[in-house]
Amino acid sequence: MSAHDVVIIGSGPAGLTAALYTARANLKPVVVEGLLAGGQLMQTTEVENYPGFPEGIMGPELMEKFKAQAARFGAKFIAGDAASVDFSKRPFTIETDEGTVTARAVIVATGASPKILGIPGEKEYAGRGVSYCATCDGFFFRNQEIVVVGGGDTAMEEANFLTRFGSRVTVVHRRDAFRASKIMGDRLIANPKARVLWNSAVSEVKGDGVKVSSVVVKNLKNGESREEPCNGFFVAIGHEPNTSLFKSVLPLNGEGYIKLEAHGSFTNIEGVFAAGDVHDHVYRQAVTAAGAGCRAAIDCERWLAAQH
Repeated sequence: MSAHDVVIIGSGPAGLTAALYTARANLKPVVVEGLLAGGQLMQTTEVENYPGFPEGIMGPELMEKFKAQAARFGAKFIAGDAASVDFSKRPFTIETDEGTVTARAVIVATGASPKILGIPGEKEYAGRGVSYCATCDGFFFRNQEIVVVGGGDTAMEEANFLTRFGSRVTVVHRRDAFRASKIMGDRLIANPKARVLWNSAVSEVKGDGVKVSSVVVKNLKNGESREEPCNGFFVAIGHEPNTSLFKSVLPLNGEGYIKLEAHGSFTNIEGVFAAGDVHDHVYRQAVTAAGAGCRAAIDCERWLAAQH
């Protein structure tokens, strides 16, 4: 079985951009799409902040265009997940749901997934009022009531950001003090458009079948529940990088994200590169993931040229 020049694991903006660039470099990339082909944008309704689409575009449609463009230049796709990898020797081996593939180089672009609450209505209204990214979706809730769940720095940052848009932002937190740094917590409490419901949890998301209309908030001290009207419900309890496949293979940081070398997209294994949210826990945008996919593809192409 002859090895492919490059196998890309993941098919979100990072993976598909890497596929486009490596395909145009005549490397005939093979993309292992994953069961959640297309990445997080497949769970998003309208995307208004991706350059080139002044009227906005639906997330799934944007990813279809990414895939079609990569396919046009010869990228091939394998449906399903990568089950295991062997990076201990070259060519590298990737076991997939469709069989074994081997590669001279690999680009890991498996992304990250937002942590969910798992409460009734959350999944039903995802992308229709329930959001996991304030930067992506805050604009949609101008002059509307917004509820944010979380107590860490990310939740504080997102809640403060959302006060630029919402008429009021209510932060629901399980404890009586934030886990966030004091400066971030103090900044939120001082914001006149923000309020905090301490010792509380959201137990249900309600809507009219089309969009969110309220959430049920339970007081964890006295057990009482009440409805909080809102149009936007932001879950800010963190992300989980999709790196379980690489736990004993690549170096991960304390949160499970792939550690890169000092520059570029290089991992500690020659010929293995990483791109997108699988290593980026700061920006987490489609456009930055696409840029990282481009960078990984160029690094990969140059590395392969040096090997040959």
